[in-house]
Amino acid sequence: MTFTPQNDFGTPEKSGPAVSLTIDGQAVWVPAGTSIMRAAAMVDTAIPKLCATDSLESFGSCRLCLVEIEGRAGYPASCATPVAPGMIVRTETEKLRKLRRGVMELYISDHPLDCLTCSANGDCELQDQAGAVGLRDVRFGYEGANHLRAAKDESNPYFTFDPAKCIVCSRCVRACDETQGTLALTVDGRGFASKISASQDEGFFASECVSCGACVQACPTSALIENTVIEKGTPDRAVVTTCAYCGVGCTFRAEMRGEDLVRMVPWKEGKANHGHSCVKGRFAWGYAQHRDRILNPMVRGSVDEPWREVSWEEAIAHVASEFRRIQNAYGIRSIGGITSSRCTNEETFLVQKLVRQGFGNNNVDTCARVCHSPTGYGLKTTFGTSAGTQDFDSVEHADVILVIGANPTEGHPVFASRMKQRLRGGNGRPGAKLIVIDPRRIDLVRSPHVEAAHHLPLQPGTNVAVLTAMAHVIVTEGLVDEAYVRERCDGDAYGEWAAFVSEPARSPEAIEDLTGVPASDLRAAARLYATGGNAAIYYGLGVTEHSQGSSTVMAIANLAMATGNVGKEGAGVNPLRGQNNVQGSCDMGSFPHEFSGYRHVSDKATRSLFERDWGVALDPEPGLRIPNMLDAATDGTFKGIFIQGEDILQSDPNTTHVAAGLAAMECVVVQDLFLNETANYAHVFLPGSTFLEKDGTFTNAERRIQRVRKVMEPKNGYADWEVVQLVANALDLNWAYTHPSQVMDEIARLTPTFAGVSYEVLDKQSLQWPVNEAAPEGTPTMHIDHFVRGKGLFVVTDYVPTDERTGPRFPLLLTTGRILSQYNVGAQTRRTANEAWHHEDRLEIHPHDAENRGIHDGDWVSLRSRAGETTLRALITERVAPGVVYTTFHHPDTQANVITTDYSDWATNCPEYKVTAVQVMPSNGPSEWQKSYRAQAEHSRRIEEPAE
Repeated sequence: MTFTPQNDFGTPEKSGPAVSLTIDGQAVWVPAGTSIMRAAAMVDTAIPKLCATDSLESFGSCRLCLVEIEGRAGYPASCATPVAPGMIVRTETEKLRKLRRGVMELYISDHPLDCLTCSANGDCELQDQAGAVGLRDVRFGYEGANHLRAAKDESNPYFTFDPAKCIVCSRCVRACDETQGTLALTVDGRGFASKISASQDEGFFASECVSCGACVQACPTSALIENTVIEKGTPDRAVVTTCAYCGVGCTFRAEMRGEDLVRMVPWKEGKANHGHSCVKGRFAWGYAQHRDRILNPMVRGSVDEPWREVSWEEAIAHVASEFRRIQNAYGIRSIGGITSSRCTNEETFLVQKLVRQGFGNNNVDTCARVCHSPTGYGLKTTFGTSAGTQDFDSVEHADVILVIGANPTEGHPVFASRMKQRLRGGNGRPGAKLIVIDPRRIDLVRSPHVEAAHHLPLQPGTNVAVLTAMAHVIVTEGLVDEAYVRERCDGDAYGEWAAFVSEPARSPEAIEDLTGVPASDLRAAARLYATGGNAAIYYGLGVTEHSQGSSTVMAIANLAMATGNVGKEGAGVNPLRGQNNVQGSCDMGSFPHEFSGYRHVSDKATRSLFERDWGVALDPEPGLRIPNMLDAATDGTFKGIFIQGEDILQSDPNTTHVAAGLAAMECVVVQDLFLNETANYAHVFLPGSTFLEKDGTFTNAERRIQRVRKVMEPKNGYADWEVVQLVANALDLNWAYTHPSQVMDEIARLTPTFAGVSYEVLDKQSLQWPVNEAAPEGTPTMHIDHFVRGKGLFVVTDYVPTDERTGPRFPLLLTTGRILSQYNVGAQTRRTANEAWHHEDRLEIHPHDAENRGIHDGDWVSLRSRAGETTLRALITERVAPGVVYTTFHHPDTQANVITTDYSDWATNCPEYKVTAVQVMPSNGPSEWQKSYRAQAEHSRRIEEPAE
């Protein structure tokens, strides 16, 4: 794609009855409420502007967009003046030209005259508009008071603020308020003394700015500009692609100069992000060029030996030879594979096909096992399909928002901004009401202009008890939508469930001591959810990563069905997927018991479909899950594994057990970008490719299938799907794909929910599955007339306490989560400037617990559980309640999962990361175990020097 700027119509699109007016003699029909500026732009009449942009509400401060309206006095700003029937507008008259040039002269008289050397030369709206109004000289001179010597703010690692070039148009301030919702910027002072200030004039890095880039994107000059543009110059071409971080699935224009990526600009047409971004997607792509990337295949005989660089041919032949040797020696089920939620749908599909067709078994699993597998089980059981019910836009229609076990501002920040917009209200609508159920006081509980109506700070591990108590209130107080339940749900199952939740033992008062949630608060929250209008539930890993994860998902579904909040906009049950393609990796058949489309391997008709297409007999028995593979490895029956794009040694629970399982295998193959922690136990390393170096698709948390487009050639020589095909063909499978679009054609051929998906369609628009004859344009809202399973199924969800208990030795409960600037195990974000915000994991501890232990802020502390021990620095905060501690898991030096146990969800084996009994005590620094681990890791990563 050649470089062309995104169209900017000046003000946002409006909806309403059509209105007719005349602009410069041309008849125009536009929706009521549309600004004159936008109406003119729609007929290719460009009115000069500086403060206006169609991503923000009109402001009318720059006075450059003046127009004449017949019958009206003065010269109104076209951006702030809505159209009216019969209006006659003139955009170009001699008087308007004179006024605009005068306004522009004032701007230029206080602006550096360095256009030829400015980083934004050729990409500057001020420069463009000066030309548009015909400015040729400035009458006012440059000798008077000005801002030309104002100091630059270079504190942010990604962008520079040069106040000398700022025209105080307020676009950055409004973007921070309206788009991001952080309200970190303001206009300080008045008149000539006006200036843009971050927080209380603190500088961008030290302020509340979250570096989302909205201000940089909004700036019409180079006052706010990416450092990469300063270093590399303005881009000359662009490719639209999809972000490879969280499950929001933001669309970006990757803007290039030659072979260099200059910047990632959020695409306004992106259906998931609507032109917004976060610090990771916008700026943290430098890992793609990081010096740590491994670009050549490597092999070694044992993990004690240094790595030896080899050719692709030798590496692939070695993998095939080892896997065949192992199966001949130990049996066909002695090897397996793990797919990646970071890779494309096509790559994930090919890995599970490799295992089933090439290995001859179903020993394939994915990282969704350790995050959202309970979502798949719970929603399929109750609704009939393993995915969320709504699109992100649906939040605009919500009256009540319930967030449980999720921290959107940290984990899904672009969607969180949309949510905050709805909570604040606007355009004549009151804001939605918010209920937060979380052990921590997350930002949404209280942030600028947002405050939860109810925060239920439950004891970790008691989700089921709290949700069942909410159901008790709804049923016993007659708040059930009986007509909906009668028409849409299984009556017998509802009767059994209603009787169960109505028992006095399920009341808020009965479980108050267990959960720590005051009964009055819980009752009020339940009443609000049931009676407040359209009610939407958004949940995350704080729901699924428990021994009762599947039960909690079903308890959420029960609440939604009982109140009629499924199958309509503004309502529903919505899992916030953690990684970019968690949904897709599950859709593609990555679980050991399911083919693509969530069809069980034991189903003969489904299996026959794949057998005919693939030309082999397929195993009807489910294979091993990840924890089962590790158990079988330590037992001596599982000996080889192909791991694509996952670092299970850092991300999976009980690190010691994972290490033991990997160490017991005879051939561990890792395909990744970097020598991660899992690669310490690998025998073959196959270099991976980044999302910038491949074609394919991702499926986000709203079931939206979006194109990933190659921006640059793979630095390792192959896209990940091509590497999988090399392995398959070394195993004599004779695959002949020449492009990922052919893989998608196969997926569509074999998967009913993807039947209407193709690259030809996706290159025009993204689609939300199911996409088929009944829904050729996709399905934004599911279960509208009936549930996929027919009748919605209520499931009794009895609270069962976890086996992980506190006691005298381990009196505190540890829960874990993520932080905005880092992503998952940090392999990508730690290799970017995001390290400036979060360079180490910290342990959050309440002041009361810290004081009892003699711990001060920043002290080293020992964190010990029944499974293991690590050390990290303390962060004393009231975000956590007494008795609860919290940490992130982004840094391998911490190895937080040394602490977590083997306890897991009863249905899916999803680990119980969120409830671990621990003790915290002062420490002198990193433990001996950590020092030993790091030394061993460094030893394992040695690469043999090439021969002279």
